[in-house]
Amino acid sequence: MTKRSILVIGLGRFGVSTATTLANLGHEVVVVDQREEYINAVKDTVLHAMQADTTDERVLERLGVRNFDVVVICIGDDLRASILTTVLCRELGARTIIAKASDALHAKLLEKTGADRVVQPELDGGVRLARSISSKAIIDTLDLSDGHSIAELRVPKSWIGKTLVGLNARVKYGINVIAIRHGGHVMDTVNPDLPLNAEDTLFVIGSNASIEKLENR
Repeated sequence: MTKRSILVIGLGRFGVSTATTLANLGHEVVVVDQREEYINAVKDTVLHAMQADTTDERVLERLGVRNFDVVVICIGDDLRASILTTVLCRELGARTIIAKASDALHAKLLEKTGADRVVQPELDGGVRLARSISSKAIIDTLDLSDGHSIAELRVPKSWIGKTLVGLNARVKYGINVIAIRHGGHVMDTVNPDLPLNAEDTLFVIGSNASIEKLENR
């Protein structure tokens, strides 16, 4: 895994979850929020926590938003602050901006004002839950663009005892295995000669159609 520098702006439930998860995964995370109690809740987990108003351009300049690999704007309850922060980050040269939207209109405004990617946690979460309920194989999914997803799925019955090198999944099934949960631990360096167990789960990337076909294996 490549360590990345990430700025998280806004520490509601979604922002805290995003920041702490990224920090626990080993990334360098800086967080900003106006509320002291939210800053105090995560300051021991992240690299740096700052209490400030990101609608003030000077704050973003001091933070050096252009130096972060990713800026995640998690302001969902204040439309003005969300839009203005997105605009300022884009003007100040942010490399990649991911912004949280509270509804479809908010999402459109964020896309038009500079966000590279917009997420709607309530909508996305519902879609992910529905997919996991309707599928016996798929545990969770993360939608990407152009009909592709990252999915965590149970090892297909026909794959048990076989190795990835023997399965040749990329060619035969149109998916890439990017990690394996084996023995309770996630291995992001995949051993292609490791026999797959029924208890393992696979993290794969591929087209939605290719992933769904694995349910019938």
